[in-house]
Amino acid sequence: MLKEKIKHLAEKLHPEIIEIRRHLHSHPELSFQEVETGKFIARKLGEFGIPHEHGWGENGVVGLIKGKNPEKKVIALRADIDALPILEANDVTYKSKNQGIMHACGHDVHTSSLLGAAKILNTIKEEFEGTIKLIFQPAEEKLPGGASILIEEGVLEKPAPEAILGQHVLPALEAGKVGFRPGMFMASADEIYVTVKGKGGHGAMPHDCIDTVLIASHIVVALQQIVSRNANPLIPSVLTFGKINSTGGATNIIPGEIKLEGTFRTMNEEWRTEAHRLMKKMAENLAEGMGGSCDFNIVKGYPFLKNDEPLTLRARSHASEYLSEENVIDLPMRMTAEDFAWYSQKMPACFYRLGTGNPAKGITSPIHTDTFDVDENSLVTGMGLMSWLAVKELETYT
Repeated sequence: MLKEKIKHLAEKLHPEIIEIRRHLHSHPELSFQEVETGKFIARKLGEFGIPHEHGWGENGVVGLIKGKNPEKKVIALRADIDALPILEANDVTYKSKNQGIMHACGHDVHTSSLLGAAKILNTIKEEFEGTIKLIFQPAEEKLPGGASILIEEGVLEKPAPEAILGQHVLPALEAGKVGFRPGMFMASADEIYVTVKGKGGHGAMPHDCIDTVLIASHIVVALQQIVSRNANPLIPSVLTFGKINSTGGATNIIPGEIKLEGTFRTMNEEWRTEAHRLMKKMAENLAEGMGGSCDFNIVKGYPFLKNDEPLTLRARSHASEYLSEENVIDLPMRMTAEDFAWYSQKMPACFYRLGTGNPAKGITSPIHTDTFDVDENSLVTGMGLMSWLAVKELETYT
């Protein structure tokens, strides 16, 4: 039985994939700088006997596994390979060797799981029909996102997949479990950069100044009205400012310039465009009304991620068959963002969550933190389920 064969291979490969994951975790590289990571992936695919091309988006790798009747149907599996600018605090043997860089978002798990799936699928390629395209994608963490670059370079062509699947770690979910959500899943994400300009001076004489701190404070508070009073309450929206900086300010000095940085997220493109217009207008008018000026710049980021409903419902059903129903959960929408969304805008896509937590072992830290780690038993689920979903989707005729 093919399902049992895949499970057996996943268990057998587990030590090797742990070793791969730990190597990747120890040698993280930032977005657009994944030189050695790309070489490592290409080398592993070569060892597995899988044809591949290295250099997609400079550092990405794309491989092909051809089963019987390879042109019958093509599907793609994707993993991201970049890391984050975080200094790791974990005391583990595989701690990051690259100072200030860490796989704090689980991309080492995504990559090693896909390498494991690749080895499994290549082993059983005579037992399925069609072709599986393996996409090891760079630069998920930095705009414009490696997905958009690879798409421009033709990664969804020659051969053109009919569907794409990807997975992402979820530390709040225990290892051995996975989660799915058909339809709208994750938000678009835009970066906001604001420079407030006024007239600096002595804090004891504000009448001789144009107070940039006061203007910036009013802007931050006023812009929340864009979400609370202009957005349709049925459309999820989030506006957050996470950084405020000044040059030359002090307890008794009003700076001449303040910089703000934030993010705006939503799940509706028309509202997204209108919100951009409203935020810019409000900030500029408010600053002018208080005697200063405001440069308001929005860098448009990833679109919303929408899981194809038929594909995702099939994947959820196949996951229940593979893991049993109690290990498959239904997920809520999230206001986080992912550049996998670019693929979901182009073709049927399914992005699901892989449980990696283990409270009994103290593995509970969220992603993007310096103590993030995973229960490595999740790698068995990661590579095995991805292999199973790929094979089952090839059996679906469209």
